[in-house]
Amino acid sequence: MRGSALCGRSVGAVCVLVLALAVLCGCQRWSGSDSGDDAAGPTPSSTRPSGYGAVFLAVEECSSFGTTSFTEVSCSSERAAARVIARYDGKVADGPSCPATTDFVLHISQTAPASDEDGDGAVPQGYACMRGLQAPHPGDPGGGGGPRTIVGDCVYSAGGGQVRETACDGEGRKPPEYRVTSAVTDRAKCPAVTALYVQLGGSKPVGCARPV
Repeated sequence: MRGSALCGRSVGAVCVLVLALAVLCGCQRWSGSDSGDDAAGPTPSSTRPSGYGAVFLAVEECSSFGTTSFTEVSCSSERAAARVIARYDGKVADGPSCPATTDFVLHISQTAPASDEDGDGAVPQGYACMRGLQAPHPGDPGGGGGPRTIVGDCVYSAGGGQVRETACDGEGRKPPEYRVTSAVTDRAKCPAVTALYVQLGGSKPVGCARPV
């Protein structure tokens, strides 16, 4: 999985890594696996003091958008573009999944700046689940993006036994071929009209999809 490092120079900025397109577009396999619940992960950073500046990108805080960096800004600022809806320490692969309607994920690299928000001299590695302050929301059902594929999303064949999300309204780069209509614990519980099984993860890891 590839990504690009984005680093800011201001005190409130921390080097972040935007997850690759395969994550943002919900790349999934053609057939669902009978995996279990999301793995238990690190303690959410929401247990720390909140409020702008107390912890870098804590829950309910906001970030700006930029071509070279994402920085924490006051949610009342005209630069505010997205809000943190969940925040976890550690690596994305080891931690809990972001909420279903997350628009994108910011991976925060561990740093030890000369001055940081909570005064301990370090910003721990973690990731922030972000939701845009304004529509459209790619993480909404049928929106064509977000880090997770959920019920209501549409997908197209990406080759190699994989599918990727695309907007159900046909406005995406690829036209939709299937829509995920339900999520179940195993394929045997999908409706008889199911034409495709999509791996979703979570407690109901199999998505039942029909042609659109």
